[in-house]
Amino acid sequence: MMSAATSQDIDKVALTISGNIEAAAPAEFSIRALEALPRTTIVTATPWHDGKVTFEGVLLSDLMAQVGGKGTRAEFFALNDYRAVIPVADFKASKPILAYKVNGDYISIRKKGPLFVIYPYDQYPEMKTEIFYSRSVWQVRSIVIE
Repeated sequence: MMSAATSQDIDKVALTISGNIEAAAPAEFSIRALEALPRTTIVTATPWHDGKVTFEGVLLSDLMAQVGGKGTRAEFFALNDYRAVIPVADFKASKPILAYKVNGDYISIRKKGPLFVIYPYDQYPEMKTEIFYSRSVWQVRSIVIE
């Protein structure tokens, strides 16, 4: 199924990671660059979608390994200025992903994209709480590792 995103859209910088990372300069990723990393799929229901949805993206633990992230917390910033802190320990324990596709299509800004933090809610029902929902940042634009 063809998505509304154009190749130009997926080649633009969509994510900047800074803070306590190996590189001196912030790491920048386009959707295409994120797609080149190991891919993970989560099928789950969320409070923001009808029924079960298939999310595709990169594990946050893999993304942190890619940039050499060292720290205990990651602050996520959204296009709408929403911010949330996620403990880095969550990345391995809970296995959230930074999703760039939903049901096979790139996620438009209008549909909470282009990047959306998703936890495997159905796999771990104890995550169906406001704490974890508040960490499911959509329209992610940047991450600062501290």
